[in-house]
Amino acid sequence: MADVAPLTLGTAGHIDHGKTALIDALTGKNTDRLPEERSRGISIELGYAPLVLPSGRQLSVIDVPGHERFVRTMVAGASGIDVFLLCVAADDGVMPQTREHLAVLRQLGVSDGVVAITKADVGEPQLAAEEVAEHAPGVEIVAVSALQRTGLDELLGALERVAARLGGRAQRDDGRPTRLHVDRSFTLKGIGTVVTGTLWAGELAAGDAVTVLPRGVQARVRSVQVHDEGVERARAGQRVALNLVGPSWRELGRGDVVAHAGTTIEPTYLLDVAASLEAGAELLARGTRIHVHHGTREAPARVVPLEGAQLRGEQRSYAQLRLEAPLVAVEGDRLILRRLAPPDTIGGGIVIDPRPRKHGPDASVVERLAALERGDWVEPAPAADPAAESSEPESLDDLALRLAALLRSDGVRPRNDADLAQAAGLAPADVSARFAQLSGAGQAVRVARNLHFHPEPLAQLEAQVVAICQRDGEATIAGVRDEIGLSRKYAQAVLEHLDAEKVTVRRGDAHVLRRHRTAAT
Repeated sequence: MADVAPLTLGTAGHIDHGKTALIDALTGKNTDRLPEERSRGISIELGYAPLVLPSGRQLSVIDVPGHERFVRTMVAGASGIDVFLLCVAADDGVMPQTREHLAVLRQLGVSDGVVAITKADVGEPQLAAEEVAEHAPGVEIVAVSALQRTGLDELLGALERVAARLGGRAQRDDGRPTRLHVDRSFTLKGIGTVVTGTLWAGELAAGDAVTVLPRGVQARVRSVQVHDEGVERARAGQRVALNLVGPSWRELGRGDVVAHAGTTIEPTYLLDVAASLEAGAELLARGTRIHVHHGTREAPARVVPLEGAQLRGEQRSYAQLRLEAPLVAVEGDRLILRRLAPPDTIGGGIVIDPRPRKHGPDASVVERLAALERGDWVEPAPAADPAAESSEPESLDDLALRLAALLRSDGVRPRNDADLAQAAGLAPADVSARFAQLSGAGQAVRVARNLHFHPEPLAQLEAQVVAICQRDGEATIAGVRDEIGLSRKYAQAVLEHLDAEKVTVRRGDAHVLRRHRTAAT
């Protein structure tokens, strides 16, 4: 089966609907690798396993969490899949995360898959099948029981039929630049830095010189593995582990993109997209702040509709996304749009121009984007425009990069600015300028007078606080301190930052979600 195009299979479905148990029954591997996951019986992080079909064809499996608090992790996993396996429990039927996961798959353009009616031995599989057929019309449905090991052969047969009609990423993305979206970074004794992810396009081989975006960290590939097996070369559609020479594992992490050295791909703070909202989603006015998910990375952004005052539900229209942290996208990539509060999936988009100029709504802009989408636009020579706002961040010097690496490694408990500067070898007079560079490059967010966070752990904290507010109706300094494990100082700083960003509003000693926020104009 060496010449068969690699494919990645992703699970989907509500919490406790048996995704991980089913993958274990199919592959013999429990994808819950964390002690906390096994003790609590729920998936928190992405899990991985190889699945061999009856024909001998191997699929790479990404098992995603089903809890509403981990939808952003689900999106990071789903962004790299070709086929879905939706699990719906026979004793539960279609539930909220069933619907949200289907929305994510729909907006990512993943339309091929199989529905497994799990726990068929304890529920009403036929009733659940009839219900899910309304949400996923035309998708083959198979009743299974991981515990009793019934229906597994039928499920494998259904997956085989779906895989047989797909060409794989190597065919769909032929000619596109090589990209591996990183979901894990760690170190192994005697080996060094390892990153893992799904190879979206191209190939990677031992000896390749690579750059890790968005920061442009240079590295060399020492070795390549696919599902713990050494290979000479990895192809698009495979789950890949790269042993990199050069950077420390702490300099890299989820959301980074590995590309060949000299790639034409560049990080961007602006994206022109063709966007569509899910049925029932609120309209998005100019300036509405949302979360944009791309690959394994996410960034807050402001929406600028380009065909009217608002993005309208289910009407596909053009918009510009003005990002607060850089994304590494190319034309044709899919995006997921989610609200900050309450954090739910509201739509998606397709990247039309990954490096546009900053602009507002205009007939000529819409005409250009339509032509780009059709493939018949010829870009005129740029005219000098000193007033134009660039989407390029200020370049970072070595000391700023060192400061960024330290900030990133500190995660949710960064040192204060003065201690970070001292660790990076910065003179006190140079601290403010370097943090201004990092903020402009999306590598730092000022949260308090003498405290910056790296945007990725800050986004994780934001999602956790929002989840607490959803569950309890409010978040307090003491509650955030105890549940998330922050000190009182950091809990207070994060809550005050979310107030300033209009995610939450303070009421007495508590902070509650702003469910109806006035959009900027």
